[in-house]
This record gives sequence, structure tokens and C-alpha cells, in this order.
Amino acid sequence: MRKRLMTTIAAGVLGGALVLTGCSTGGDQGHQGHKGGSSASAPASSDGGMDHSSMEHPMDGGPAPAGIEEATSPKYPVGTKVTLTADHMEGMDGAKATIVGAFDTYTYAVNFTPTTGGAPVKDHKWVVQQEIKDAGTKRLPDGTEVTLEAEHMEGMKGAKATIAFSTDQTVYMVDYEAGGMKMTNHKWVVESEIKPAS
Repeated sequence: MRKRLMTTIAAGVLGGALVLTGCSTGGDQGHQGHKGGSSASAPASSDGGMDHSSMEHPMDGGPAPAGIEEATSPKYPVGTKVTLTADHMEGMDGAKATIVGAFDTYTYAVNFTPTTGGAPVKDHKWVVQQEIKDAGTKRLPDGTEVTLEAEHMEGMKGAKATIAFSTDQTVYMVDYEAGGMKMTNHKWVVESEIKPAS
């Protein structure tokens, strides 16, 4: 009886560990900073064929990084109600959102291996120029190896990464609600991932 109980407990612990680490196998994360105190388990879509079903994301992404320039005439000004078309996290595509920041910068999808271990993350959307160590002001070419300063997920800050591709579209921070959870200061969605609220 004791042996069966210990086996059941061990299996439960192992299963829990697999659930917690399953989201670090690559693909697209929700892009929250880790400044907020509370977090929510929000499944992410499989962008690039990877599963992030259990990634922990803070519900508050925190402020925009220092040095980022506010957009002078964004298509969606701060306060605009919009509909998201991005699928960075479960429930994001089609969610109603409010623009809380609009910025002009270069925005990158990156491939990296978390500093906490685990499998590589592919095409993480998005990291802005100001979240890359010593990035300077010029657009970084695809394939450039960089060090991340963003904290969108555990193990991201300090990770070595490679630029997969980039855009100079206006990039936005948004507040939105999905699956009963309110996400604030979500980083990031680019202009092509937003449409006017219906």
C-alpha cells in the first residue's frame, strides 16, 4: 500500500513538472514583462509548431522600456478600443482590447534558449529594440546574435538569442481580457495584428 501511494505521488509530481515545463519547448509566448506581482497561467498558441500551453505570464506587463519613443501619429492612439488578431496566447485572437501605448521602434521575433533550461523557443513575438542589450539605434539584420533584456517569460532576461525577422510597424501595448483574466500592459502587438473594434 505504501509503495503504491509513493508511486502515485511520484507520478503526480512528475506529471506536474511536465505540465510546467511543457510551455518552454518553443513557439510564441504571451509577451508580458515580469514586473507585475501576480501571474496567470495562460495557454499560448503553437506558433512555429511549438506548444506553450502552460506558460506562466504576469497579468501586468509593467511599463514600457526606457528609451522607447512614443508614436507621433499612430493608427490606433492610446485609449482606442480595438480587436486583436494576434494569437500569441490562447483567447487572444478576436479579444477586445484597449491601446495603452503606441511606439515607433524596431520590433523583432527571436529564437532563444531560456536561461532556466529547457528546449529552445522559436519565433517569440515580440521583442523591441530597447529590450535587446547594446542594440544601438539601427535595425538589426536577421540572423544577428543578441542578448535579451526583456522579461516576458521566465528565463528570457540574459538569454542569448538570434533575430528571426523584424518589422518597423508601430508596436502597441494593450489591455485585454481573455478566458476571464484581465491582462494589462501586454507587450507587444504590431499594427498588422490589430483591427478596429467591431
